[in-house]
Amino acid sequence: MNEHVSRKLHFWDAVWDLQVETCPCDVHFCDWMEKKGISESSVFHFGTGSHHIVGIRNAETHANNSVLGITASPGEYETFIKLAIDRPEVERQYKVFFGDIYQLDERLLPEFDVVTLFHLCEFRNERNDLYGALTDREVTDMLTHKTRKGGYILFYTKSFAFDTAEAKVIAQWEKEQSVEKVGLYETLLIYRKV
Repeated sequence: MNEHVSRKLHFWDAVWDLQVETCPCDVHFCDWMEKKGISESSVFHFGTGSHHIVGIRNAETHANNSVLGITASPGEYETFIKLAIDRPEVERQYKVFFGDIYQLDERLLPEFDVVTLFHLCEFRNERNDLYGALTDREVTDMLTHKTRKGGYILFYTKSFAFDTAEAKVIAQWEKEQSVEKVGLYETLLIYRKV
């Protein structure tokens, strides 16, 4: 492979439909938000899926949260564009951008009340290294920094990479950052910034 090709953006060449049996994280997240009564808040959502259930439920429940999602899947981004055209009431408070989360620039991010890191350690590999992308720990630290005091940071315990994320990122992050473990909700591990 020539150098030009190898430096191309590492993206997800698939789409993720709503699969509650095998990947319920977004449904559990929506349920948790509704149960906690979280509204009028700013949310960063890592991995939208082609279902975009987080944005749809936010609109349907009139929670009035502002959600910024990121996807590295061109197909998932295309489904967002279709959703935005067909259902502008959803798009009003649900924005999705295409990109590699390991390329985020902290200067462009606002502060968030809630951050989901459901897909931590699932996607990052040596291809990201070729263009100097952030590591999973650097992304976690950056998004923790961008979380308001009292805000929540959530992880998905049934991710195929959760054991890696827990051992290589979360365990040390928990010791070094001003966060406290709140506990579990269904498949989600919840922390709060103190």
